[in-house]
Amino acid sequence: MHWGNMRHAFVLVHRWAGLFTAVFLFIAGLTGAVISWDHELDEWLNPHLFDARITDLAAAPLPALTLVEKLEAADPKAKVTFFTLAGERGHTSQFSVEPRVDPSTGQPYVLDYNQVFLEPSTGDVVGKRYWGRISLDPENLLPFLYKLHYSMHIPDFNNIDRWGVWFMGIVGIVWLFDCFVGLYLTFPQRARRSFSVGAAVSDAVLDDSPAGVGRRSWWQRWRPAWQIKWSGSAYRINFDVHRAFGLWLWAMLLIVAFTSVSMNLGNEIVRPILSAISSLTPDAFDDRTPTPLNKPITPAVSFAGAIDAAKGEASRRGWDEPAGSAFYGQQYGLYAIMFFAPGEEHGSSGMVKMLFVDGNDGAIVGGRVPWEGTAADVFMQLQFPLHSGRIAGMPGRVALSIMGIVVAILSATGIVIWFKKRHARRLAVRRAR
Repeated sequence: MHWGNMRHAFVLVHRWAGLFTAVFLFIAGLTGAVISWDHELDEWLNPHLFDARITDLAAAPLPALTLVEKLEAADPKAKVTFFTLAGERGHTSQFSVEPRVDPSTGQPYVLDYNQVFLEPSTGDVVGKRYWGRISLDPENLLPFLYKLHYSMHIPDFNNIDRWGVWFMGIVGIVWLFDCFVGLYLTFPQRARRSFSVGAAVSDAVLDDSPAGVGRRSWWQRWRPAWQIKWSGSAYRINFDVHRAFGLWLWAMLLIVAFTSVSMNLGNEIVRPILSAISSLTPDAFDDRTPTPLNKPITPAVSFAGAIDAAKGEASRRGWDEPAGSAFYGQQYGLYAIMFFAPGEEHGSSGMVKMLFVDGNDGAIVGGRVPWEGTAADVFMQLQFPLHSGRIAGMPGRVALSIMGIVVAILSATGIVIWFKKRHARRLAVRRAR
């Protein structure tokens, strides 16, 4: 293919890929900049949900399993699926719940909440909310933005709750591919030609300067793409910002795009590919096919039994961390018991030790240990820490907030470029007529 035709084809790909993803990436970028601080902002906006009423040190908190029993007894339609085993002093105890199935209809009960906050020393309900509800009030703002970020709030359908997750995974794939297309389009024209035919880029190949300009290096031809001409017109500045920001932060954009795919389509695409090219340890949750929402798996083993089994296995492995939280996946029939000290769950970026317990017989069926396993295992463990920036602590979170704003800027400037060129093309057609 002639380099001019190839460039034209890449321009079309970049245009339509950008138009398809622009709105979704604009939203995801802005929400991502905010939810880098979701826990801190949520506590600041809603102290009535997170701050315990009774802060007397003599008021010992009730055991977490006792609070689970009280909560489920208060509403038989709800089943607790997640809770921390030892909360932070001065904070409420938080529980996630899911509806049980109504035997008369065969469908899950309708609950107007899925998160409950309890006074730890009494078990009294401090507050309830539906995590992910479409609402801008302070109680629901951060959960709303968080779910909007990864699913666009696309509703459940046919008892499957992953339509939005899958859709944003597809957006991530298009974005990932477009990162390479956009980079290619910034190359000088002769560099693009040599790239397209597989030739080595050299000063000799790139020497297409007219008489009087002289011989210029590849970098001299490419350097303007990295710069912003602030004295130019509004459109020129918009174009330079779009191109230069994309170049300066290209590597980070690529990481964010890839990790968005691996988190939304990990089981569907990334894990199968990794398994084909490397050794990936089987994972109980990732390797089981979830049941529909109206067919949850009722466990034969209680939370208490699963926690005891996990503690015993952790002791045999010589782990020092205490059991920090417990989760039951109703669509998988599996418990996940996580091990960490109270208060460490928010800064760990998911890199905590955990064991999986079969809900049917209480057997240990694997787990996840940070930085252990094959290279492919560690690669999968790092996806959320990389995507959230938490792998680098506070500086990483700041950087990812900035990246979210940059993604939104690139989306907006891309739309402006498209409108401007579309107007120019239409004007040229009218003049030709």
